[in-house]
Amino acid sequence: MPDSYPPPAERRQPRRPRVNLRKLMFVLPNLFTVSSIFCGVYSITLSAGEPTGDNFYRAAVAIFFGSFFDAFDGRVARLTRTQSEFGVELDSLADVITFGVAPAILVYKWALAGMGIGGIAICSIYAACGAIRLARFNVIAHAESGTQRYFIGLPIPLAAGMLVSLVIALNNLDAPVSEAVGLWPIAILVLVLAFLMVSTIRYRTFKEAGLNPRTILVFLLVTAVGVAVAIRGRPSLVLLVYFSIYILLGLAEEALFGRRRRAAARAAQAAAHLPEPDEPLLPAEEDEVPLETAAATASGGGTDEGEHDA
Repeated sequence: MPDSYPPPAERRQPRRPRVNLRKLMFVLPNLFTVSSIFCGVYSITLSAGEPTGDNFYRAAVAIFFGSFFDAFDGRVARLTRTQSEFGVELDSLADVITFGVAPAILVYKWALAGMGIGGIAICSIYAACGAIRLARFNVIAHAESGTQRYFIGLPIPLAAGMLVSLVIALNNLDAPVSEAVGLWPIAILVLVLAFLMVSTIRYRTFKEAGLNPRTILVFLLVTAVGVAVAIRGRPSLVLLVYFSIYILLGLAEEALFGRRRRAAARAAQAAAHLPEPDEPLLPAEEDEVPLETAAATASGGGTDEGEHDA
């Protein structure tokens, strides 16, 4: 080749596309939600398998792990500012599986299978009420903005936690559950939880609780109760006591303050529908109002302004 020829041009390497970290951050909270679904499905497979105490215990623990993932997906979304309508709907669908269907199948296989069709109906009512509660929560969440101080109805993760903690607490019994506790007490508990989920009883979210002496005192008191239950009883009873206290707290507040709150809400609603009062007359002007005008006004007669509008 003669030297006069120019050297071959170097081929340019194509640029690699940059990873959009912002889009990946939107995936992060949804991964927590999907992990909750995996826990719920794993619990269902364990409950549907061989009916042994070990399988029921692992199925209950799987639902507890699902509650941890469910608790963190919303916090991760708020921390990364990646809240979306898709995430809200996905979270509700995951809750139906993990905290609605999975606990219903677990309780049926664990205790209520001896009731036959009645046990299936009771567990189906629980799952259906859980789905209704989640649908209502989504409607309220879309209509309201800001931090909500109360849940309307018992949250489905806490209802599932009550059932799961009961399974864990009664796992090491020597006698079968149907003989040690009975089928009807468990069936009534499932129906009560289903009713509380679709009720209008308010339960505190504790989102407004900050770091102050009062909250620290309450935290120490709750911890002391858990330690006392673990020492005097069994560690497996601690969660059952905690969930029971929370449910009873909502019922106690409803019994003490529910009637007064509803009366205040009705009064506010009635005041909102009342027409705005006319501008009051001064004492000196009241004597100057002609009797005919006053009578016409009292009988609903039209004024000049109304006639012109007509």
